[in-house]
Amino acid sequence: MAKEADDKLSKIVSLAKRRGFVFQSSEIYGGLSGMWDYGPLGAELVHNIKDLWWKHFVYEEENMYPLQTTTIMPEAVWKASGHLEGFADPMVSCEKCKRRFRKDQVGEMCPECGGAFGEEKLFNLLFPLSMGSTEGGGDKAYLRGEVAQGMFVNFKNVLDTMRPTLPFGIAQIGKAYRNEIAPRDFLFRVREFDLMEFEYFVKEEEWKEYFTKWKDRMWEWIDRVGIARESVHELEVGENDRAHYSKRTVDFEFDYPFGRKELYGLAYRTDYDLQKHMAASGVDLHYTDPVSGEKFVPHVIEPTFGLGRTLLAVLLSAYEEDELGGEKRLVLKLKPALAPVKAAIFPLLRNKPELWSKAREVFVQIKKEIPQVVWDDNGNIGKRYRRQDEIGTPSCVTIDFQTLEEDTVTVRNRDTGEQERVKVGDLVAHLKKSLS
Repeated sequence: MAKEADDKLSKIVSLAKRRGFVFQSSEIYGGLSGMWDYGPLGAELVHNIKDLWWKHFVYEEENMYPLQTTTIMPEAVWKASGHLEGFADPMVSCEKCKRRFRKDQVGEMCPECGGAFGEEKLFNLLFPLSMGSTEGGGDKAYLRGEVAQGMFVNFKNVLDTMRPTLPFGIAQIGKAYRNEIAPRDFLFRVREFDLMEFEYFVKEEEWKEYFTKWKDRMWEWIDRVGIARESVHELEVGENDRAHYSKRTVDFEFDYPFGRKELYGLAYRTDYDLQKHMAASGVDLHYTDPVSGEKFVPHVIEPTFGLGRTLLAVLLSAYEEDELGGEKRLVLKLKPALAPVKAAIFPLLRNKPELWSKAREVFVQIKKEIPQVVWDDNGNIGKRYRRQDEIGTPSCVTIDFQTLEEDTVTVRNRDTGEQERVKVGDLVAHLKKSLS
């Protein structure tokens, strides 16, 4: 079973490189551990995931306010939030080969050389920066280890400009950085990554109600994005394992090939962050109820979604090896909304000018309405189908000799292999319906 799981991950990594989903960062220079680049198809898939998340958690909700904050923040922010002290992993170094490991992920001896470990130390995960033009820098700052703090330090700005009423949320998608001791497992544990999350501000007595609401909405998201529900499990995180700011945390864990690991998190951060920043900055972060006039510091529910972990779970859920028409194939059964290519347009034969020109005409027409379509006239029709199946394209459109006579095309369904004739004039509507 373990070998089968390892094989699946290896196949996903191979597919991601071969088809342009994910590349090792700076690969021509040997790569950089814990850093990955998204290729042409990966960039489209990432874009589609972000768009769907934004639609699900921002556009379809009331009182959700978007924000985009800087990835570099001053030391004072991280000191106030507790990250300078509480954002650390236990680390040990091998006395023989000098490699570093997280203490909770290794045994008594070094897994690389069998050497003994030295004394356990706490290793802070924040990346420090020196700001300024003089040698040694000026003000000390950090690459953000989470996107939440940008939302907390802008809480008053949102209150002053948007005049929201409780409950309301502040949402953001953006980069975060963690100086992981031992990055591993492809996109799972990395040093630079994207987070999609929001802080939802509520009255203290209502936190349980909204905690349940967002837990339910997170399950709806899991279904919507195409992650296999049977591979996702809720874990109530114990007090000793929760982050320093959390009073309750539920992790959504996914059955990755390397084990059941955290996919998403849902935390009740109480009023911890706003109280800390109010004390450290001296700025009043109270909310005033417009009806009662009561002033108080709101409590916070925080759903957090890692983009890379989402992408990996989506690929693992969509990946299948099946048989179609008596032939084995590899197929990504992605949700159509996520597919990096929505449709592929083919001439049946590339060496027939009348077919080729008609196919180009159809391609240009469709691309105006559905930008994520591609042209493919390389190889025979069977190879083109297999190529599109591998990248998850929902529909393949073939222009053949019947097209020239009847102005109809063949549309092939990725999942079933079934084909149907569709009039060229109805093709855009037909494809859009299949994407909804």
